[in-house]
Amino acid sequence: MNLYEHTIIARQDTSPSELKQLTEKYSKIVEKNDGEVVKTENWGLLFLSYLIKKNKKGSYIHFKLKCKGNVIDELEKSEAIDKKLLRYLTVRVKKFDLETNYFGKKEDSEKKESAKN
Repeated sequence: MNLYEHTIIARQDTSPSELKQLTEKYSKIVEKNDGEVVKTENWGLLFLSYLIKKNKKGSYIHFKLKCKGNVIDELEKSEAIDKKLLRYLTVRVKKFDLETNYFGKKEDSEKKESAKN
């Protein structure tokens, strides 16, 4: 089994309930093909570097997956025809960083740092 980090960007006008449905939809595709979703992170609505299909912002959802390569093919095939998505990206990694929350609020990370010291 390979380790992958997979990020999708949904349109800025996608509601929170639709984002939850998207997360469940793609998690089911992975699990149906004998893969495992290790962690799912909702990074929220962020500005894009440039306009994509006339959108300035996008809702980012990040998955950490443990699966075979054919599962990624199925996932990306389904995402390519989804009108709610702007972009998707899959990166193969050697190990997961499950500790760091890159898109959490700075106050939360500072509290954790002070608690460790």
